Amino acid sequence: MGDSSPEEKKSGCGLLNAVFGRRNIWPRRTTSTNSLPTSNANNLVRVPSTPNSKRRRGGSDEAAFLETSTVSTEASQKQVDRVIPRPGPNHQKVPPQSHQNHHHQQQQQQNNAPKSAVREGYGQARRVPQGTTGISGELETMIADHQRSKGAGTFVRASSGNVMLYGHLGNLRQPGGGGGGGTGGGADVLNYLPKTKEEHSKPNGRYPNSVMGNVVKKEGEKPTSLCRALSTRMDPEQLKIMGNEDYKNGRFAEALALYEAAISIDPNKASYRSNKSAALTALGRLLEAVFECREAIRIEPYYQRAHNRLATLYVRLGEAEKAMYHYKQAGAESDPDVLTKAKNLQVRLSKCTEAKIQRDWNTLLKETRLAISAGADSAPQIFALQVEALLKLHRLQEADEALTKGPNFDMDDCTQFFGPIGHASLLVIRAQVDMVAGRFDDAVAAAQRAARLDSSSKEVNMVVRRTRAVAMARSNGNDLFRGQRYSEACGAYGEGLDHDPYNSVLLCNRATCRSKLGQFEKAIDDCTAALNVRPSYRKARLRRADCYAKLGKWEACIEDYEMMVRETPEDEDSVRGLKDAQLQLNKQHGQVQVQQSVTTRDIKVSDGATAAHDVPLISSNDHFRDCISSPGVYVMLFCNKPVDGQTLQFMDQLRKRYNNSTNFFKVNIEDHPSLAKSEGVGSSPVFKIYKNGSRVKEIPGNSHDLLESSIKYYTT
Repeated sequence: MGDSSPEEKKSGCGLLNAVFGRRNIWPRRTTSTNSLPTSNANNLVRVPSTPNSKRRRGGSDEAAFLETSTVSTEASQKQVDRVIPRPGPNHQKVPPQSHQNHHHQQQQQQNNAPKSAVREGYGQARRVPQGTTGISGELETMIADHQRSKGAGTFVRASSGNVMLYGHLGNLRQPGGGGGGGTGGGADVLNYLPKTKEEHSKPNGRYPNSVMGNVVKKEGEKPTSLCRALSTRMDPEQLKIMGNEDYKNGRFAEALALYEAAISIDPNKASYRSNKSAALTALGRLLEAVFECREAIRIEPYYQRAHNRLATLYVRLGEAEKAMYHYKQAGAESDPDVLTKAKNLQVRLSKCTEAKIQRDWNTLLKETRLAISAGADSAPQIFALQVEALLKLHRLQEADEALTKGPNFDMDDCTQFFGPIGHASLLVIRAQVDMVAGRFDDAVAAAQRAARLDSSSKEVNMVVRRTRAVAMARSNGNDLFRGQRYSEACGAYGEGLDHDPYNSVLLCNRATCRSKLGQFEKAIDDCTAALNVRPSYRKARLRRADCYAKLGKWEACIEDYEMMVRETPEDEDSVRGLKDAQLQLNKQHGQVQVQQSVTTRDIKVSDGATAAHDVPLISSNDHFRDCISSPGVYVMLFCNKPVDGQTLQFMDQLRKRYNNSTNFFKVNIEDHPSLAKSEGVGSSPVFKIYKNGSRVKEIPGNSHDLLESSIKYYTT
């Protein structure tokens, strides 16, 4: 080391050069400061083993060195730095005889030194003038910043001694390992720092002190990106090269960390920003990727690769015009596929806008799906249009599923990208979906955030009032129900339904109250309405099956239990309920054969017909109106009481075949003559098909093939 030139020292270990080369950058101490012998015959610096020379645990090696050593002006230019040997456990504490006089003289100088100077050395040894820190200081700062980002509460020392072992950074303290020096707060950064080459793990997780406190690393485990970043001596180009290597190997998070490290050193390099954008894109953080691409173009306006990358991002985010602009700026780097997607997307967005203006929700739903398949797979605004169309069509379960499939970006990033008003419109849609799905707290939170972003919007304020009213109604109803005040609870839920008539949770809760009050028919109507908008709502189906059982409608009860058993065959309650309903039906009809299977039945009755052919009946005019005004497809069979068995059998087959998409009911003309008159029934039997509140088709009772083809047409 003594013969090394300054250039050679720069290429060596960063911490050693920084510590032992401090004389070039630190101002000299005053004569009142503690001093060490300048040199001896062998140019070896001796450190007295007095209590005052001990370093504090967890402190920096540089601070301890500076607190105890200064060099005179004449000798500082001649002295050659040497390694200071550290005493072993059995080292003789009395200095050698040849140095006794010198040690005594030094101790006397220390006793005569002013105490203020000693305190000054402890308190200000780490105050480095700005711009004079070396590689060690930069590494130290980088580790400290990383610790703060990980929430670490203690500082991790870069070296446990003056000697650097064969590793990029030397020894590190780890809880439970040899050397102590930190608690759990330092464990996070240790995951990213390098280990020595020859280290091997111990079975008990403890490491002997002979390794000098090194963190033991298992063989075959590769150093992480931060470790390699530190070992490059802060060369941003080398960091970028390593980031590119990680990116090509699919280690996108590691590549991102390396690109960020390069940017922190040289923030005005456009290629670093562009590469970071690529890593963010691979991680699905598209909005952040856009911001980095914009910054790269700001730094270098004619950076064609960044323009092409930004054009690709804009296509995925549904910004067709911006994508086309940056495609033109990309020049030789432009991708023709981006232009094709942008033009196709522009056409679809235009049709979406037109369909929304005309309130043609089916067309809007179709065009949004085409826009997503055209390349806008991460466009929140297009997904919001799709969800809005499903809400307007009262296909609430599909709306919730569509919202889940859409992108989920950070709130602040959305505000920055779409602007406050654009982000508020997205939050309004989310609030409505959360409300119909029963996530009342989330709905209120989303609506209130939208109001903060766009307080002047009438639509936003209306959704805020609506979500608050529905959430309050649910809360009040639950409190009343727990107090067994079922009639008042029923009224409270009804107040919420005035604001949101298709809220499946409120409908099911009101059905429970009505069941407690013995109003089983009304409870069934509420459960049916809830299932129409949310077919997978198991609680509502279970409640309806129970109400059917209370009314003795075992066929309908069995149908609900069968569906629940098909969905969750492991549910013992549903299996038990199905068997009980089958046994009750056996008692009711007298001549019944019940199969042991819980998913099929063959119940024969004395008149030759089958009970399975009993299609659910319309019980009242209100029941009929509720059904045909609900979303979905409804097939109504208007007939007299002696019904043709073949027609009923065929309708029952269709009901099983199209159970998930179509609802089948039977209307007895003798029981409801006013319905037959209002619906224009001339001859019977006759099928009438209703879709989303409108009558769309009338089919004679004997045209079975036409009925099935019509069902296929209206359900696809």
